[in-house]
Amino acid sequence: MVIHPSDNVEIREDGHKYARRPIKSGENVVKYGMPIGHATRDIEPGEHVHVHNLATNLGDVLEYTYEPDPALDASAPQALVPPTIRAYRHADGRVGVRNDIWVIPTVGCVNRLCQRLADSCGGLALTHPYGCSQLGADHEMTANLLAALACHPNAGGVLVVALGCENNTLDTFRQRIEKLGPAGLNIRYLRAQDAGDEFERGRALIAELMANRPQERVDVPVSELVVGLKCGGSDGFSGLTANPLVGRFSDWLVARGGSTVLTEVPEMFGAETLLMKRCRTRAVFDKCVAMVNDFKDYYTRHNQVCYENPSPGNKAGGISTLEDKSLGCVQKGGSAPVEDVLDYGDRVKAHGLSLLTGPGNDLVASTVLAAAGCHLILFTTGRGTPFGTVVPTMKVATNKTLAANKPHWIDWDAMTNPDTEAFAAKVLAVASGEPARNEALGDRGIAIFKDGVTL
Repeated sequence: MVIHPSDNVEIREDGHKYARRPIKSGENVVKYGMPIGHATRDIEPGEHVHVHNLATNLGDVLEYTYEPDPALDASAPQALVPPTIRAYRHADGRVGVRNDIWVIPTVGCVNRLCQRLADSCGGLALTHPYGCSQLGADHEMTANLLAALACHPNAGGVLVVALGCENNTLDTFRQRIEKLGPAGLNIRYLRAQDAGDEFERGRALIAELMANRPQERVDVPVSELVVGLKCGGSDGFSGLTANPLVGRFSDWLVARGGSTVLTEVPEMFGAETLLMKRCRTRAVFDKCVAMVNDFKDYYTRHNQVCYENPSPGNKAGGISTLEDKSLGCVQKGGSAPVEDVLDYGDRVKAHGLSLLTGPGNDLVASTVLAAAGCHLILFTTGRGTPFGTVVPTMKVATNKTLAANKPHWIDWDAMTNPDTEAFAAKVLAVASGEPARNEALGDRGIAIFKDGVTL
């Protein structure tokens, strides 16, 4: 398969690249119509092109110029009439596609208590190891992320459980939530050190939450749906099947007034200019540049190169360089204009496509998408994973072999069925209550980005 007429490599059934013509040492290897690195020696026609004869072109922090795509319309897009989903409408107007009880620990010391309380009501404990012995921005990231999750509309009710002596104090955490969320959130607070029997007190508070959460699904336009875009365990087919399908769905949803969110900043390196050209305004472009360069600074602060990627599994699947991976990854964002760029822990504000600061790590990136307000996540994969975060995490297989071997992990086979309308119908069915595979497995959790010392 030849993806673009200017490519000097083709993709074969194993997902790997093979030279279409002679490629000289130092010459760019071109895939998707763009360089994915350079040849480290002469490559003969038909020869396998991979890590043994291909190296990245990427460097460190770059200067960028705002050169918007001439086709980018400066006015708001004309939305199509949206279909509806069956979802829960909160009293404050928020829309959730699930009606769970979430039990959120302010600190890892009460994880087991939170798990017992969640198990007692069929709820979900958002356990994590942090909330104390953190300093400065590292502590702020933890507290802000947990507060954002506490305001998520997929939670019909939230019980926040504190120990009582942690840095992330119950009083300051409650203030974060009240500042971030709407008035009238269905939320209760428990400080374990103050309660005689903390478990029984927690159960009583959960009973109040369950009585006050929305009671039934109602018709809601898909213009209120927010969908996260993520990939993990990519292979040589990711940029050919699953990622383009998710990109087409992103455009489908945006055209109907909905919102999508693309993260994994390190997996934009090498393809970031494609996104920058789609930034709606110069201000959005400036935020995009800052997001990319700040993440590169994060690598260099830790004395790491910016392009130490792809992973061993990616390489086994046919991906050779970060540019190779990134050019496939950004296809999940479709072709819509970039309306906003969000920091880690921020929530979606604009309708349309937003970019979100976050790493490539599956667990951390999925969690920050949930915290941003995504109702569900489309997770493309060529290698497979059972992981899911606290919102439905639909796995979209890049190849039919994975889909056949792991039907209990995979929600959609993009190689066998690339039809956008059929895929959209499946996404809306999950939004309306059909369990995603990760939910059926009970594989739901969070992971928090950490960038600091532990006391």
